[in-house]
Amino acid sequence: MLTIVIALLYDALVGDPRWLPHPVIGIGKIISTLEKRLYGAGKRAERSLLFRGMVLSLLTVGITFAVSAAVMALVQWANLEFVPVKQSGTVHFLDKGIFIGSGIVQALGGGILLGIALAGRCLAEAAFEIKDLLEAGEIVEARRKLSWIVGRDTEQLDESEIVRATVETVAENTVDGITSPLFYAFLLGVPGAYAYKAVNTLDSMIGYRNDRYLWFGRFAARMDDVANFLPARLTGVVMILAGTLLGYPAGRMIQTWVTDAPKHPSPNSGIPESVVAGALGVQLGGLNYYGGVPSRRATMGQPLVTLEARHIGEVVRIMAVTAILYSLAGGAILYGIGTWLR
Repeated sequence: MLTIVIALLYDALVGDPRWLPHPVIGIGKIISTLEKRLYGAGKRAERSLLFRGMVLSLLTVGITFAVSAAVMALVQWANLEFVPVKQSGTVHFLDKGIFIGSGIVQALGGGILLGIALAGRCLAEAAFEIKDLLEAGEIVEARRKLSWIVGRDTEQLDESEIVRATVETVAENTVDGITSPLFYAFLLGVPGAYAYKAVNTLDSMIGYRNDRYLWFGRFAARMDDVANFLPARLTGVVMILAGTLLGYPAGRMIQTWVTDAPKHPSPNSGIPESVVAGALGVQLGGLNYYGGVPSRRATMGQPLVTLEARHIGEVVRIMAVTAILYSLAGGAILYGIGTWLR
């Protein structure tokens, strides 16, 4: 549990400083290198592209897991070398090896590494920057900042559309950037969190439905859907609890999840977005443009109030409380399992 606490504190206090190279950049380079070798030149059969994309995806996840496990092994060695810990009786697997451990150096090192894999502060900073710009009337700059965190066209968006895009991306990335990495950290330790980051990065780089990646990136896209399936649903439950603690109506959040989440093209993203829409009493979804091409998505939630800049601050608070409750629940379950196995 100490590792998780340190990870959350690191993410909240440090985040992703620009001077520190992020591991996702390294994962991206692995993907690019493997893509050049596996995709090749010329036209290939669909099955060949699908197989090659699968090989790329599995290699990327495997390499990422192995490298992060090796780093955690070094952290464990430092813990045993410099801060010996006396242990007696049967030691649970998670308390020893390369995963979440009980030694102070191991907890500190693992916590920092896990904190780097989280994106809470990064999301919050980007969202609040857009909120501040809108409140200052600087809509052109708000559009520009928004374009850094969303894929849709932002040049013509009005204030309510900028708010909608920001709320949607914070809600969706609560899963991708916080709760899914934590889920796999609870399951497989710090290497599990980084393996998930590899899955997520694969989806963002090759999981597209275009001529090049329709088949080559299909396995990566499906792998991302599978990886997020359970974390997204657990997040929905915890997000409802977080919203309730913050004073939002639980019934409306549940109803919006049940009725509107299935309308989303993603089997997972619709859950946090619909819960947030229900909490805030706003309508998300609708018409977006990508490269000038219109893309209409089903709406989620009822427009009980007009989207305003204040809603950005509210969704960030929901995200933060969700992360804390999710971590507490996961830590309690992990502690209970560890105690039972001893």
